Amino acid sequence: MQINLLGARVDVVDLAGAVERIAGFVQSGIPHQVVTLNPEILYRAQREPALLSLINGADLVTADGVGVVWAAKVAGTPLPERVTGIDLMLALVARAAAEGWRVFLLGASPGVAEEAARRLQEKHPGLLVAGTMHGYFPPAGEPEVVEMIRTARPHLLFVGLGAPKQEQFIARYKQALGVSAAMGVGGSFDVIAGKVARAPAWMRRMHLEWLGRLIREPRRFKRMLVLPRFAWLAWRKARSGRCGRR
Repeated sequence: MQINLLGARVDVVDLAGAVERIAGFVQSGIPHQVVTLNPEILYRAQREPALLSLINGADLVTADGVGVVWAAKVAGTPLPERVTGIDLMLALVARAAAEGWRVFLLGASPGVAEEAARRLQEKHPGLLVAGTMHGYFPPAGEPEVVEMIRTARPHLLFVGLGAPKQEQFIARYKQALGVSAAMGVGGSFDVIAGKVARAPAWMRRMHLEWLGRLIREPRRFKRMLVLPRFAWLAWRKARSGRCGRR
């Protein structure tokens, strides 16, 4: 089941359901793209038709952020829970270790993806890391990076290039990559590698992770201004009846 939220399709799944959907992608062997949709990107997509089209062309779209869950509730089409990029990645890594799936980490500063992979293998013995690559490569180097990933033949590709650059990279090369499931994970590698601390569990339970990030990174203040704008837009569209079941 899906809902339509501000013109974007969002799948009605919880974390466990998203993992099962992606397990099906892996079994199919056919390239798929997963988008974890947050308010900032959904708001930006209102002004960028190409980005909205990319979201709607993805094979699975989860609600990454309490703002998206709130907007869906206001629209009368509630979602079961938020499914963030890092939570989905960690759940998939655990499943990959159990199933023997190969994973590839692309993005972040030099050395970060490697450290994240090392820590993940430490936590999940037997996890098969097909490769890692930092995100500091020029546009002209993209074909070489794509070939590196294609040759490594991972089942899961996690891309940490920042949104929407990571989603655009996946969409542009989905077929060439040949990866069963590719998804953007933002700054997850930095958190997993211990370079950046994630908000405490109590903050996450109270849906205040955004506040934790703002306290830790005050420079994000201007970006956070999108949240009230997004909330106003979602409320206004819900009142006008433009949000609803797909």
